[in-house]
Amino acid sequence: MTYAVDRLHEEVAYIAYHFHWPRSEILGLVHHERRRWVQEIAGINTRINESG
Repeated sequence: MTYAVDRLHEEVAYIAYHFHWPRSEILGLVHHERRRWVQEIAGINTRINESG
């Protein structure tokens, strides 16, 4: 089974937007690493929103 292309685009856009990493670097991450960064960014955003 392949990973949904739409989901992959969402993850790349999310990481690139927040960390300003180049697309090629994000695409070079294996799936679980990319998902982990998405989770970390979401956690950062949650903490910022809760404290503000």
